[in-house]
Amino acid sequence: MKAAVLHAFKAPLSLEDVLRPEIGADEVLIEVEVCGVCHSDLHVADGDWTQLARIVKKPLILGHEIVGRVVERGAAVQSVQVGERVGVPWVQWTCGQCEFCREGNENVCVKQRITGVMVDGGYAEYAKAPASHVVKIPDTLPSEQAAPLLCAGVTVHRALKHAKIRAGQRLAVFGVGGLGHMAVQIGRAAGAEVTAIDISEEKLALAKSLGATRTLNAAQTDVVKEVRGSGGVHVALVTSAAKSAYDMAFYCVRPTGTLLAVGLPAKDVSFPPILMAAGEIQIKASAVGTREDLREVLAMGAAGMVHCQVTTRPLSDVQEVLGQLSRGEVSGRVVLRCGPERPF
Repeated sequence: MKAAVLHAFKAPLSLEDVLRPEIGADEVLIEVEVCGVCHSDLHVADGDWTQLARIVKKPLILGHEIVGRVVERGAAVQSVQVGERVGVPWVQWTCGQCEFCREGNENVCVKQRITGVMVDGGYAEYAKAPASHVVKIPDTLPSEQAAPLLCAGVTVHRALKHAKIRAGQRLAVFGVGGLGHMAVQIGRAAGAEVTAIDISEEKLALAKSLGATRTLNAAQTDVVKEVRGSGGVHVALVTSAAKSAYDMAFYCVRPTGTLLAVGLPAKDVSFPPILMAAGEIQIKASAVGTREDLREVLAMGAAGMVHCQVTTRPLSDVQEVLGQLSRGEVSGRVVLRCGPERPF
């Protein structure tokens, strides 16, 4: 099968022929239709996260927003049928036994396997996954729309759910990329007043079209002054990978408000404890989501509450796409078409 393979950090991916995966008794083989390209893929390929780099297998097939059809199932699999359309997210498998799994937080399972990091992902014509952890894609949701929900969508959905964003509250979204443009829609669906912040007028125009009440260009405007002038925000959601976004976002949060850390800069960020204490400001993070979270956000997509701006490119364009992503030139999400286009 064709696959885009990472052999070394900071080296271009190699498009090559590799062996098709062989499945175990509890696994399914998936003919990949599409796989979303996430900023995390870029970080993995560049070895940006030193802690994560130690668990990256090499050679590695990247990609963790996989949608395709089951073409083979293991002898023990009963829950998934051949021909069903399924998704494989960042969290490929969890143990179900550690305290986090038992508490309903399987997304931080201590034994979890990560798709496209610890095991091969979806930048390929075929991928395998445990049948217990694939998610079924709603019949009315196109594959290109479903793929970004498996990481970008579920991550911001879980973050805003845990922040308990509600009608009438003020939400600021820092970064209108793959995650941010979905956060704008989820925030609006919750009834929040959404301010979108970016340095790209194109991305800000997209945010406005998706329901943002206000847009601010961080390269031209004193964002902190503008946001604090209207009372600050109840929730600041940072989806950008820029450290400067966190530096702005913290000072936009009103007392008792919440800063949600979702974007993953290569450099550490810090906040002044005295101001955190004085304003009782909460700092929360969100790591993708559980299978329950995934089913919720896929249902939102199927109901038309969240629509991803998608550009579809062939698998052979993967290196060009990663370059555009690194330069901030991607609006919305790019999905790679890895296999045949089928009616959903």
